[in-house]
Amino acid sequence: MRLLRLSAALFFSLATVSLCAASSDTTTPAPSATKSSHAPAKRRAHASTSVKESASASHHIQQLQHGTRSTASAKSASHATVKSASLTKRCRRCYVEHFTASSFTSDNTVGDITAGEDPIVRQAAINALGDMNGTAVAIDPSNGRILAMVNQKLALSPGAEPCSTIKLMVGLAALSEGIVTRETEVNLGGHFHLTLTQALAKSNNLYFETLGRALGFERVKHYANTFGLGELAGYNLPGEQLGVYPDEPIAEKSGGVGRMCSFGEGVSMTPLQLGALVAAMANGGTLFYLQHPRSPEEAADFKPMVKRQLDIAQYVPQMFTGMEGAVNYGTARSLHSNFSEFPVLGKTGTCSNLGTRYGWFASIANTPGGRIVTVFFLEGGRPTFGPKAAELTGQFYRALYDSQYFGPRTTQTTISSLASPAVAAPVMQASYSNISSANSMDAPVQAGAHITTAPMFSDPAAIMPALPATVYAPPAVISAPQLSPR
Repeated sequence: MRLLRLSAALFFSLATVSLCAASSDTTTPAPSATKSSHAPAKRRAHASTSVKESASASHHIQQLQHGTRSTASAKSASHATVKSASLTKRCRRCYVEHFTASSFTSDNTVGDITAGEDPIVRQAAINALGDMNGTAVAIDPSNGRILAMVNQKLALSPGAEPCSTIKLMVGLAALSEGIVTRETEVNLGGHFHLTLTQALAKSNNLYFETLGRALGFERVKHYANTFGLGELAGYNLPGEQLGVYPDEPIAEKSGGVGRMCSFGEGVSMTPLQLGALVAAMANGGTLFYLQHPRSPEEAADFKPMVKRQLDIAQYVPQMFTGMEGAVNYGTARSLHSNFSEFPVLGKTGTCSNLGTRYGWFASIANTPGGRIVTVFFLEGGRPTFGPKAAELTGQFYRALYDSQYFGPRTTQTTISSLASPAVAAPVMQASYSNISSANSMDAPVQAGAHITTAPMFSDPAAIMPALPATVYAPPAVISAPQLSPR
């Protein structure tokens, strides 16, 4: 098109020059003018006096000389103007989230009861939180003891939207129902496929929405309640409040069960509920009541209490690969900016509601002295998000490592049983009648059983032990509409 315009302009200019030459007093034809540059001086002088360009021809000659640059410049200017106007128009319509909550606080420890806590663990948690508005809970997964709980008011509160940490529950549910294995590639549209490991590491929402719709709300709710959501996580914890798992899915226009399984929308989960579930994953399936000793005497007389056994032991290693990936190359890789001395697995979560942003990170650390579970939960504005919680968790582990907490210790040094988790204390089995009710915990009765704790691994690669081949189905590629229970 540009070539056509230039040709037309050239033709028009030549035609104008010819007409001017024909109408002048000379009889010299126009072609002589084009050859005048090679003619003798006298002829050139005659031609220059005989042929004169009109104003119109001069204008078109200038266009021919500068037409390409002028056209490009004009187009560029025009495009820039349109783009600028378009961006301005889009920005007027786009949604910019405004946060009203503060990410910072002057003191996270006001009102905390600390006499029965592990002082080293507590100080490490306080230092890691710093002035960030949040709570940090450290749990011994071998018995359910809360080693430290900083900002107990927030830890015992009704909780908040679990964000992407809900994916731990959804992943376990889908594995339990035989919908996927760790190696199953789920088609998310076109040629886009993800496995469970990839989806956990990168916290892919579409993947877990697909699993949620395949499970259906009733099964999702069943597993959520079984894993402890919607009920108290602790035993005899004054001030502990319930989270909420709804009896009905959120409206389809808001995303339905899929949205509930990717963001946890419509769900309220407490830091203790998340900690209890992750502790059960760490120990192979024992869901303990979390207990928080309030004095040295209570700590010395500590007796674990089992809420129930979860049938997840064969599925946990399949979850661990994705949780390890989150820390090594996924959403929680900020943890390694502070710590990498021993394996840590985890899951982040970030979302917001009504001007408050939430940042979650739940982790399992495979320490030389056994496993330890932590939950960091932050509330605030834009500086608050899941990777930040992961970063603070790295600082927590760094502080414990630097204080030689995971080296040989005695009971006089710390009340933690992580130094010798293979020695299990007698436990009390609690009965329950309604796992959805806050009053489901009857008075515990003495049980003569002992708890077998999770095995310890000093080799980082051993944190995900190989399972028998019968556990896994052959690798498959499935499309979202074809997902169905076993």
